Amino acid sequence: MKKDLREVYQVATVFIGTIVGAGLASGKEITQFFTAYGYKSLMGILICGIMYVFIGSLISDISLKHNLRSYNDLIRTVSPGFLGLVTDIITGFFLLSGSSIILAGSGALIHQYFGISNWIGTMLMVILSILVLLKDTDGLIKINSFIVPSLVTVIIITFLLYILFYSNYKTIIYDLKVVPFEKRPWIISCLLYCGFNLLSCSGVLVPLSTEVKNKSNMRKGILIGSIVLTILCLFLNIMLMLNKPYIYQYEIPLLYIANRFGKPLQIMILIIIWFEMFSTEVSNIYSISKSLEQKLNITFNNCIFIVMLIAIPISKIGFSRLITILYPAFGVISLIFIGQLIYFSIKPTKFKKY
Repeated sequence: MKKDLREVYQVATVFIGTIVGAGLASGKEITQFFTAYGYKSLMGILICGIMYVFIGSLISDISLKHNLRSYNDLIRTVSPGFLGLVTDIITGFFLLSGSSIILAGSGALIHQYFGISNWIGTMLMVILSILVLLKDTDGLIKINSFIVPSLVTVIIITFLLYILFYSNYKTIIYDLKVVPFEKRPWIISCLLYCGFNLLSCSGVLVPLSTEVKNKSNMRKGILIGSIVLTILCLFLNIMLMLNKPYIYQYEIPLLYIANRFGKPLQIMILIIIWFEMFSTEVSNIYSISKSLEQKLNITFNNCIFIVMLIAIPISKIGFSRLITILYPAFGVISLIFIGQLIYFSIKPTKFKKY
C-alpha cells in the first residue's frame, strides 16, 4: 500500500514538474495561450486537463504494453516509417528548443528581479543541470517530490491573497466576463498548448512507465497530476486576466502580480519558478541525451555536454520570442502525433473485428 502511494505521488509530481517549466511557472505561457482569450480561456484549461489525463494515460499504457524505454521507441512503435522518422527528428528539436527556452527564462528571471546580466541566470541553470544529469534521474524524482508541493502551496497562497485583497471580490465573476479578449478561435490555442506539453512529457512518461511497471499507479499519478495542473492553470489565468493589460509588459507576469504582497512572497515565487524551470530542463536534456546515446553510440555524459553547447546560443534569441514562434509550431506537430497515438490504440481492436 505504501509503495503504491509513493509511486502514485512520484508519478504525479514528475508529471507536474516536467510540464511546469519556464513558461507556465512564470505565467508567460498562460498569458499567450489562454489569458488573451478572456473568460473562454477557462473552458480551454478544463479541456486541456482532460486531454492530459486521456493522452498521458495512453502514452503510459502503450509504453507498458510494448516495454518501451524512450520517446524514440514510442515514436517508432506508433509511427513506423518515414512519418515516424520525421516526428522523431521534430521531437528532438522540440525538446532542444524547450531546453533553450528554459535557459532563456532563467536568464530573464534573474535579470528582471536582480537587474544583473541574463548570462548569470543562464549559466547557473546550465551548471546545476549538468551536475544533476551526471547523477542520473533519481535526483529528478526527489527534486520534484519537494519542489512540486512547494509550487502548489505558493500559488494557492498567492491566489488566496489576491482574492482576499481584491477591491471587490463579489464582482470578480463579472470582471472576468468583461475582460477584453481576442476573437481568434480559443480552442486552437488550447489544443496547441496541450499538444506540445504532452509531446515534451513523453520523454519522461515512457521510461517512468517501464520502471514503475504498474498501469494502475501510472494512471492514478497522471490523473492527480492533471487535476493539480488544471487547478494551478485556472488560478494563474484568473489572476492574469484581472491584471490585463499590465501583464504584457513583463517577462515574468507572476512576479508582477505578487509585487503587491511584498518581497518575501516574491522571493518565494522567484525560487519556486527557478526550480521548476530546473526540473524541466533536466527532464528535457535527459530525454535528448538518451536518444543521442542510442543513435550516435557515444556516452550519455558526452551527449549532455553536446546538447548544452547547442542549447545555450539558441537561448539568447529571447524568452518571449522563443515562446511566440516555437511553441505553436511544435504544438501542431504534437497534435499530429497525438492523432497517431489514438489511431494506434484503436487499430488492433478494429482489425480484430474483421
